[in-house]
Amino acid sequence: MYKVFIENNPIYFLSKEEEIPSNSIVLYLISFKSVGNTFDLMLKNIQPNLNLVLVCDELESFFKLFFEVYDYIEAAGGIVQRKETLLFIERNGYWDIPKGKIEKGESVEAGAIREVEEECGIQGPVIDYLICETLHTYLYKDKPVLKKTFWFKMSFNGSKNLIPQTEEGITKVEWLSKKDFSKISSNTFESIKEVLNIFKLQMK
Repeated sequence: MYKVFIENNPIYFLSKEEEIPSNSIVLYLISFKSVGNTFDLMLKNIQPNLNLVLVCDELESFFKLFFEVYDYIEAAGGIVQRKETLLFIERNGYWDIPKGKIEKGESVEAGAIREVEEECGIQGPVIDYLICETLHTYLYKDKPVLKKTFWFKMSFNGSKNLIPQTEEGITKVEWLSKKDFSKISSNTFESIKEVLNIFKLQMK
């Protein structure tokens, strides 16, 4: 099973043996060519709180074909905890979690730490555990991109002072409490909501 956020909508790619999520619109595919305009039309008209599910044979082959024209990149970042507060950024007008592209030869853990340090102006966050991984798409210079992001829970005991990396579109960096999750969720992307929901479950 793959879950990809396309145009900020969660799209499931399932084999016939896998369980279909509730509240789903299901498209059963005979072949890759059968996707075509049907998928585009369903994506444009899907209602909030509904999942779009593509069910197909040979899931791995279909998934590779579906995204073969996309550039694939990997990124890493995470939610940093300092005492009872958590670190979030505001990027291009939306609340977000600090993260960025993994450099060549860099581990996902090292990339996550570096990106948090660069984007928020802190030094030495420590990784506690992997929260989850997400897949989402976007356009970069008119080229479609499929990004896989590794999200970590981190701890930080240093100064609470923060410096936003403005050249990356970051205008605000804040330590927020858990009660601010609703504020973040009201102005962020669906993939970020997914990370927050998984993180909240892990904290219980």
